[in-house]
Amino acid sequence: MKNFKTFSLAITMLFCIVSLAQQKTITGIVSDNLGPLPGATIVVKGTTRGTQTDFDGKYSIKATKGETLVFSYVGYNSKSVKIGNSSKINVELNGVQTLQEVVVTSYDIKTKESYTGSVSKPLNGKVAGIQVGTTNSSIQIRGYATLKQEDKSHNPIYPSKNDTVIINESDEDYGVFVENVFESPRTSPLSTFSIDVDNASYTNIRRFINNGQKVPKDAVRIEEMMNFFKYKYPQPKDEHPFSINSEYSDCPWNSSNKLVRIGLQGKNIDDSKLPASNLVFLIDVSGSMSSANKLPLLKESMKVLVNQLRADDKVAIVVYAGAAGLVLPPTSGDKKMTIIDALDKLQSGGSTAGGAGIMLAYKTAKEHFIKGGNNRVVLATDGDFNVGASSDNDMQRLIEEERKSGVFLTCLGFGMGNYKDSKMETLANKGNGNYAYIDNIQEANRFLGKEFKGSMFAIAKDVKIQIEFNPAFVQAYRLIGYENRKLRPEDFKNDEIDAGELGSGHTVTALYEIIPVNVKCDYFQPMEATKYSKVENKGNNYQNELATIKFRYKKPDGDKSIEMINTIASSSKALNNVSDDFKFTAAVAWFGLNLRDSKLVKNKSLTDIKKLAKEGLANDDEGYKAEFIRLIEGGNTFIASKN
Repeated sequence: MKNFKTFSLAITMLFCIVSLAQQKTITGIVSDNLGPLPGATIVVKGTTRGTQTDFDGKYSIKATKGETLVFSYVGYNSKSVKIGNSSKINVELNGVQTLQEVVVTSYDIKTKESYTGSVSKPLNGKVAGIQVGTTNSSIQIRGYATLKQEDKSHNPIYPSKNDTVIINESDEDYGVFVENVFESPRTSPLSTFSIDVDNASYTNIRRFINNGQKVPKDAVRIEEMMNFFKYKYPQPKDEHPFSINSEYSDCPWNSSNKLVRIGLQGKNIDDSKLPASNLVFLIDVSGSMSSANKLPLLKESMKVLVNQLRADDKVAIVVYAGAAGLVLPPTSGDKKMTIIDALDKLQSGGSTAGGAGIMLAYKTAKEHFIKGGNNRVVLATDGDFNVGASSDNDMQRLIEEERKSGVFLTCLGFGMGNYKDSKMETLANKGNGNYAYIDNIQEANRFLGKEFKGSMFAIAKDVKIQIEFNPAFVQAYRLIGYENRKLRPEDFKNDEIDAGELGSGHTVTALYEIIPVNVKCDYFQPMEATKYSKVENKGNNYQNELATIKFRYKKPDGDKSIEMINTIASSSKALNNVSDDFKFTAAVAWFGLNLRDSKLVKNKSLTDIKKLAKEGLANDDEGYKAEFIRLIEGGNTFIASKN
């Protein structure tokens, strides 16, 4: 009997050795009709062996002739390829029109040891974006896709009250804020706020939905969602650096109300007229930056920026972990390989002394300051500062002091899991800066490549808006978004108060929801008129004006504000007669209100949001608006998550 067991074991080991000997390394590129697809999933069918493509869409996996590779990517039809003699397999995936969500949940079963085994085999290799761990019980979900319901056994499974599946449990920080409410133009005649060209919130929301996760309520900043997209506002024709545009129409989520859209279009500066740049890359190389979507993606992203530089531009690189140091002195933009080599040598490890890094970066920028030039620190981090000055208040005080030097700030956020959005937003808001969240290399190409001028070259700073609504037409108003950019009325003319910057070619959009006079609304209780507050309407109280808008801005190197004044006509258009951009902007804001679980929205139909977005789908050469429509579909299950 003992000899038989020994013989069986030998045969088994021999079989394994032969199988391993037959394995070979399969390599290739996964792409669509536009180019490589980073993060695509490749799984050996019927096994738990799998991998993902890198930033260039390349992959490598060990497999045996005769086995089948399953290629999948969020929003695309999966493709299966049987391995033959060739060791190179390139695959092009085709997009699908309709996406649904994958919901990974648990049955209400008392015995939990078999839970992972019960879901791994049905899901692995069959659903785009899902990888089952081979050394632990984790299930990684990279996106959402459609489960084909070939029979009733594949109906969705919903979580029980007793069992909770936590995917990507994180320690992410978001600043808490309360949604703007309706105000009366009689008691609050002036609404004042700073512009905001940041779009980090939108790309962060996109990351959550594409990863099959609920969106934290306070991660949703509607102004940043709207301002991610570009709109066809006309270029300015006078001496001012931006044009002013407005539209007045119906509100799609509260049918009895109205909606005002205000849009700014920054002047598009010709490349030959751009000033020389003095840039300091401030790069977090602490231990928290080790994952693939942090330092590796960061380095590839900064290379996109490096490729935009000219000979008269200069770049220095400061890094920080437990301490800060200068790893590349100011180097000419035509020495791209020197800069790229310095980036490639960066490795992560240690704690995070963010305050020390910021001080050294600004010191370096000030020492090589170019008068009349573009002087800017580009901070790239996950925001997890934990040594020295590290709290939001510490960061705010530090950056408010440094901004007086005339050096601008761009914040680039990376990663997930311990991402500190609140610190990044504080730095950008208080440091004459802008803020983007880089969720993939395509976003880096957009923000640091195609929109390089807008992201890096300011044409106006401290841009403020103040609007006064006419009580003859407006019973109440509320600003949609911009909660953390609101200012006091007296701040408007105070040149000491910081506000947002506007870059070359940038667009800025704001929406106000209006309750017209004599309209009953569940979301606003008008005050009973007092004896002396009654206004006699004789028909001459600016009857053609809905509102007056004032703008103030400074030149990038100036310290005195310039004021502009415009009015909005009281006549409104029907929603089907407004511009495509108005419809799309309203759809984006509507979706954001749903993500925040707004209590001031009557119609929460995602079908209606999607319909309105499709009606405004013009001017979408790069496909970002179409992508938004896919996010509406993918976010169907994730609406109204609470942080």
